[in-house]
Amino acid sequence: MTIIRLAIVRKKYRLDGGAERFISNTLAALKNSDIEIHLITQQWEKTKSIPHRHVHICATNGYHRITREKKFSNEAKKYWTQHDFNLVQSHERITGCDIFRAGDGVHKIWLKHRSRVVPFYKKKLTDISPYHQYILSEESKMFRSPKLKKIICNSIMVKNDIMRCYGLEENKFALIYNCVDQTIFIPPTKKKRRELRQALKIPEQAFALIFVGSGFLRKGLRQVIEAISGTNHYLIVVGYDKHHIRYKRLAQSLGHLSRIRFIGIYHDILPYYQAADALILPSLYDPFPNVILEAMSCGLPIITSKSCGGAELIEQGREGFVCDALDVASLKMFVSEISSKNQDSTMGDAARKRVSYYTPFLLSHQLKTLYKDLLL
Repeated sequence: MTIIRLAIVRKKYRLDGGAERFISNTLAALKNSDIEIHLITQQWEKTKSIPHRHVHICATNGYHRITREKKFSNEAKKYWTQHDFNLVQSHERITGCDIFRAGDGVHKIWLKHRSRVVPFYKKKLTDISPYHQYILSEESKMFRSPKLKKIICNSIMVKNDIMRCYGLEENKFALIYNCVDQTIFIPPTKKKRRELRQALKIPEQAFALIFVGSGFLRKGLRQVIEAISGTNHYLIVVGYDKHHIRYKRLAQSLGHLSRIRFIGIYHDILPYYQAADALILPSLYDPFPNVILEAMSCGLPIITSKSCGGAELIEQGREGFVCDALDVASLKMFVSEISSKNQDSTMGDAARKRVSYYTPFLLSHQLKTLYKDLLL
C-alpha cells in the first residue's frame, strides 16, 4: 500500500476552533487509511488524534502582527519544502500550497460585512490598515498561484465569493462540507434534558436558545440579545469575546441578564445543545460553522443569517429560519415561531434528518478521492 504523506498547515490549533474541528474530523475520518497526516502549526493543544512526532511547531516571535504572519508563512514553507510531502493542504493564506481550504472565507468579503457594524472611523482605519492590506495581498497571490491545484470550500456561498472576487474557474473547487457523528450528537432523553436544565437553572418548560461561537461581533450576539428582549426566553452562550462585559451590560439594560447563561469556552458542548430548544447564530459572515451541523444532529431547529454558509441546509420554516444578520425584527419573529421541544419536535426532527447525509464516511471518501485524483 502506497502511503500519501499529507501536510496540513494551521497557524493556531485550538480545540474550540472551527477549522480545527474540521481537521479533527479529517483525522478521525482518515484514521487507518493510507494517508499519513502531519500538522504544521504555531500553537497546538495536544490531542490523541495526531501523534506528537507528526506535529511541527513553527516559532513566530515578533512585536508586529504582520511580522508574525510573515514568519509563520516562511517557516511553514521552509518546513514543507525540506520534507517529502506528497501534498500540502493549508488552512492559512500561504502561497505555494497544493490545496487551500477556505474555512475562514474570503477576507475581502468579511471586511465588507464588518463595515456594516463598525463606526465610520474604524471602517476608514481598516481601509488603510497595513495588516488588512497585507492579508488581502496574500489572499490574492495565493488564489492566483500556479501551484494551487484545488480549493476546498465548505459552502457554495464561499465558492461563489472566491469566484466573484478572484475570477477563478469552477473546476478549481471541491465542495466538501464538514461531517457530524450522529452517534455522538444526539437528542437527549427527557430525563437527561431535565437534569441538564436543572444544572443550568433553566425551568423545564421554558424556551431556551443556544448561541455558540467566539468573536461575538461577527457571530451576532448583540442581535440575539436584542431579539429576546421582552420575552421570557433563556439563552445559553458558549464561547468567548474579550468584550464580553459589553454584552452583559446590554442584557442588563434590556432587563434579561438573569436569563442568560454565559458559559465561556467549553470543549464538551454536547450537554448545552441537549439543554436547548434551538440554535440561533445570525453571523455577519460565517463560511459554514460546525455548530450548525452539531446542533441540527441534536434535533435543534436553526435560526441563522443569509451570510452564513449553514443557511444552505435550511429550508425556510422546515429546519429553521434564515434572514439578514442585522434584521432583529425577523429574528424576534422567528424565535416566537419555534416551539419548545416539549411541545413540538417536528422542526428539530427535520433538522436531524437533513444532516444525516454528512457522515464521517462521506468526508473520508471525498477527501481520499480528492487527494488521489490530484496525485494521478
